[in-house]
Amino acid sequence: MAKKPIELGEAELAVMRALWEGGPQTVRDVMNRLHERGRAVAYTTVLTFLSRLEQKGVVASNKRDTAYVYRAKISRQSVTVSRIRTLVDQLYDGAATPVLLHLIENERFTPDEIAQLRKLIDDLDARESG
Repeated sequence: MAKKPIELGEAELAVMRALWEGGPQTVRDVMNRLHERGRAVAYTTVLTFLSRLEQKGVVASNKRDTAYVYRAKISRQSVTVSRIRTLVDQLYDGAATPVLLHLIENERFTPDEIAQLRKLIDDLDARESG
């Protein structure tokens, strides 16, 4: 049985990025981080998003002194895997190669990223011939 995809909207992802990058934070901390990134959101809006994310099971909160502190319960990697799997399933009937080829043909990569790609390909070749 396939795992249920992690469905997060754009604003929810912005809140999750704040938690992934800044660790556990209060509502005000998250709001300030979003403001630093050009997202003018009200305190109550951030609180609503954090509450919604907690209901979805991807965020947890603990009361510390007078404020609640929120932390991500899932990693950026797990969201990435879920979203890419959904994209591959929806667009290419589960075939990942067309997505990979599209990215390689249409995106720019740093020399370090190219070296990582080459290593991955070499590792795949070694597994196939080993």
